[in-house]
Amino acid sequence: EQDLANWKVKIEEPTMTNYRGIDVYKLQQWTQGPAMLQTLNILENFDLKNMGYNSTKYIHTVYQAMNLAFADRDFYYGDPAFGTSAPMNVLLSKEYAKERMKLMNPEMNDPKIGPGDPYAFEGKTNPYLNLLQKWGNSQSALQRNNLHPDSKFMEEFTAGTTSVEATDAEGWVVSITPSGGWVPACIAGTTGVGLSQRMQSFVLDPKENPFNVVEPGKRPRVTLTPSMALKDGKPFLSFAKQAGDEQDQLLLQFFLNVVEFNMTVQEACEAPSFKTLQMYSSFGAHERSAGGLILNSEMPPWSRKELSRMGYKLSYQDRTSGPINAIFFDWLHGTFWGGSSNHGEDCGIGW
Repeated sequence: EQDLANWKVKIEEPTMTNYRGIDVYKLQQWTQGPAMLQTLNILENFDLKNMGYNSTKYIHTVYQAMNLAFADRDFYYGDPAFGTSAPMNVLLSKEYAKERMKLMNPEMNDPKIGPGDPYAFEGKTNPYLNLLQKWGNSQSALQRNNLHPDSKFMEEFTAGTTSVEATDAEGWVVSITPSGGWVPACIAGTTGVGLSQRMQSFVLDPKENPFNVVEPGKRPRVTLTPSMALKDGKPFLSFAKQAGDEQDQLLLQFFLNVVEFNMTVQEACEAPSFKTLQMYSSFGAHERSAGGLILNSEMPPWSRKELSRMGYKLSYQDRTSGPINAIFFDWLHGTFWGGSSNHGEDCGIGW
């Protein structure tokens, strides 16, 4: 009763970065959303279009950029309304991105890539430097690095969530990812109220993430990550998806499909994506598979061989694009374009 009495809606300023003239917005770092913004800052330094859609070089470049951003996510993201917060202004800066990209090996995957040190950019000493130096070096972490994705791991990695994108003629636009209660669930006493499953996204050991250790009243660092982009001050894209840790990596590729490869919003929703398993899962035992790469089953054999030589552990899925739902705003013709990946129960409705 005390928890319910103290609960109130929090209105927060979103995080944002600009990618080639487009302002991309995400929720704050109590979600994983800013990781997509960090990745965009890194990728802005590459000519992705000339690499070719889903070429070996393109997949490797995007994968490595995501690894850098997700390593920061795994160590620095947590509830900014609770205690000391990591310097997100640095983590989301173009200068920090350029420094991080120097760690990218153009020829091989780096399974040991770790978080950066944003405090150094402010001329400060990282208060968690001793933990940062030990990150990923525990025996349990090394065992997880050798993990191959099985059905249990993938079920935890892609668990839950729904997405809703909506707009109207008056200019209202929303992007929502409601989630948090599924079975099996713990019931609060005899109330019949199922407790949120999101608590599993906390960590118990500060060496994993000192900003996301479980405490009373604290929000766990969740995977929920609605997205919105503006161009010339007007709505450009509203987009989101379900599926746990897949969300920001596939939303990133959807966004690049539109911006770099001139796909329509429906083409961008359905186009085959690839997935990294190198970040720590936000669910279950928080495992990861260093170098784990899920490709679409139609990926040609020469790309498979090239990526294998670059140190990737490959697995395949027939459908890798969704479920993504999105709205594109066509101001030239005064229309809305809806896109839905036809991945499951997702769909688009216009009236």
